[in-house]
Amino acid sequence: MTDNNFSSSAAFLWSVADLLRGDFKQSQYGRIILPFTLLRRLECVLADKKDAIVAKYDEVKAMPADAQEQILKHVADLSFYNTSRMDLNHLGETGVADNIEAYVRAFSPSAREIFEHFDFFNTIDKLDEADLLYKVAKRFAGTDLHPDAIDNYHMGLVFEELIRRFAES
Repeated sequence: MTDNNFSSSAAFLWSVADLLRGDFKQSQYGRIILPFTLLRRLECVLADKKDAIVAKYDEVKAMPADAQEQILKHVADLSFYNTSRMDLNHLGETGVADNIEAYVRAFSPSAREIFEHFDFFNTIDKLDEADLLYKVAKRFAGTDLHPDAIDNYHMGLVFEELIRRFAES
């Protein structure tokens, strides 16, 4: 990705605001867009190891939580993991709020804490009440945030651009 493309990626992600307009205040857009962007990025980072993580979780789920966490981090070769078979592309068309909540709760504690900081579960409920949750999730599911498409440096620039836009609103 070139330096010029990060802005277009941020603009595409910010375009979710078009879906939110009318149901949410402009000042709320960032509280929706940032955690969904993070969710999609984490999902893409884990994509190559997802099957191995889920398989190992099935083997170790009876173990103490600390032991599970160390083993699953090792399998993921990262400081976080997700034990759900679900992702934003496979949430179903009904029960989407419950499915996304279960999916986020399946992240390792350190990753889940970030979503809790964003009050993401409340955001999910509000999007569901506005009948926008499925549409927003699908928009993010169609966004390629895999490290092969956007390296960490440029992903940082995308987040900075989104935060700047959020601050301006």
